Amino acid sequence: MGLSKENLKGLILALVSSGFIGASFIIKKQGLRRAAAVSGVRAGVGGYYYLLEPLWWVGMITMIVGEVANFVAYAFAPAVLVTPLGALSIIVSAVLADIILKEKLHNLGILGCIMCIAGSVIIVIHAPKEQPINSVLEIMHMATQPAFLAYVGSVIVLVFILVFHFAPRCGHTNVLVFTGICSLMGSLSVMSVKALGTSLKLTFEGKNQLIYPETWFFMLVVAICVIMQMNYLNKALDTFNTAIVSPIYYVMFTTLTILASVIMFKDWDGQSGGTIVSEICGFIVVLSGTIMLHATKDLERSSSFRGSGPSSPSLSARLYTGNGDMLLKQDEENVSPSESNMCSRRQELY
Repeated sequence: MGLSKENLKGLILALVSSGFIGASFIIKKQGLRRAAAVSGVRAGVGGYYYLLEPLWWVGMITMIVGEVANFVAYAFAPAVLVTPLGALSIIVSAVLADIILKEKLHNLGILGCIMCIAGSVIIVIHAPKEQPINSVLEIMHMATQPAFLAYVGSVIVLVFILVFHFAPRCGHTNVLVFTGICSLMGSLSVMSVKALGTSLKLTFEGKNQLIYPETWFFMLVVAICVIMQMNYLNKALDTFNTAIVSPIYYVMFTTLTILASVIMFKDWDGQSGGTIVSEICGFIVVLSGTIMLHATKDLERSSSFRGSGPSSPSLSARLYTGNGDMLLKQDEENVSPSESNMCSRRQELY
């Protein structure tokens, strides 16, 4: 099945975007580590010294370039084609994390990544075609449907609960909290990006959409969602292994974005039952890959605990204090240099 010229442009832009975004995860985490070493306060516990770290800004610029390419891709191709291609950023970030950050990606984690990719391919193969849009007013009409308004309301409630209830209690021990906030807000930002990108595209084609307040409304929604995403993505990257954060963020973000697109644009209307089942199977494969990646994190923790000796704190004690980092820092004050190096190496796994 051939791609139209516009879909091909969107595909190329999506591939470029994945490369830049995947690399940005690594660069930003390096910047976060440097900032934490200088200030002594990590971003994961409320530190903002990374804003003064040049390397973090290099990573941010890299991510912005990737996001701009992704933004333009949505103007040429449907979300169900562009969004799943974010899986390529998983490969980029996982490989670079293993090489640069020394965050070992075990065989089980590799299998999880492969399953995420395979599931995404299934989704793309069976993805429905998007109906042409001629005005931002059409998108606003879609966005104000009762079903989509119910989805938006659910997202706002869930984000509120995650931010004010779960984040203070288990945000530093459960990777799903920070990534969940990013993904939920991301699903709304993609719908707004699609609307804004389409508006700008139509404007450049001679159909001025900037005269409509709906265009500026979608721009405001994009800004709010992106700011929240960046804040909690920084917390997730600074708290957990990059090779774990990237795939889980991708899986949740892709799932929620496609769900939002199905509700808002009614992508499944007119599709056969077999096609819909195939797409659901793709989701199941992707989610299974997420479980594999969680198992990899458990293996890393178990490996660290096994070599920690009888005086090491218990698993429950480490989880209670976050991800073990506070205890490791306290231990380093009372150990020899060689033991301190071992603790530092163990801390990198978290």
